[in-house]
Amino acid sequence: MKLFFALVLSISIMPISEAAHHEPKSADGNNPFILIARIHVKEGMVEEYLDIANEVDNAVELSEPGMLFHNFDADPDDPLAFTWTEVYSNSEAFIKHDANPPVQDYVAKHAELADGFTIEIYGNVSQNVIETINRLGVPLKHFKTTRVGYVREKNFKEH
Repeated sequence: MKLFFALVLSISIMPISEAAHHEPKSADGNNPFILIARIHVKEGMVEEYLDIANEVDNAVELSEPGMLFHNFDADPDDPLAFTWTEVYSNSEAFIKHDANPPVQDYVAKHAELADGFTIEIYGNVSQNVIETINRLGVPLKHFKTTRVGYVREKNFKEH
């Protein structure tokens, strides 16, 4: 019982600076986050879709320094299903991505070649990101950051 009370006492007097590390992250948009876009391509359109995905991927790599990771992966169980995995340095990087002309061209071509598009966000983002996705009319599922986790911020400061 003494050990239990010693543990409770040590937790209750933990310095605030240590405890602050475990508070929920804010939604100011200054943190990196992950976006997963799930795509379902129409039958017979996979090669054309891979062409537009490759085109936009090359353009994004050249024009968006805030896009830290951009991959287009094939679903192992469905030859018509694909996933974009995107890591953004912050919410503003997503806003720039959405406004990037090659991305807008890709979205227009997507409508012709695919019949499914959903987005998942992992991490806190600004309200502007949520509003931008809602304007696109794409189903969104947002997994908000809890008090558990961290970001190695020094790796993201240069973006």
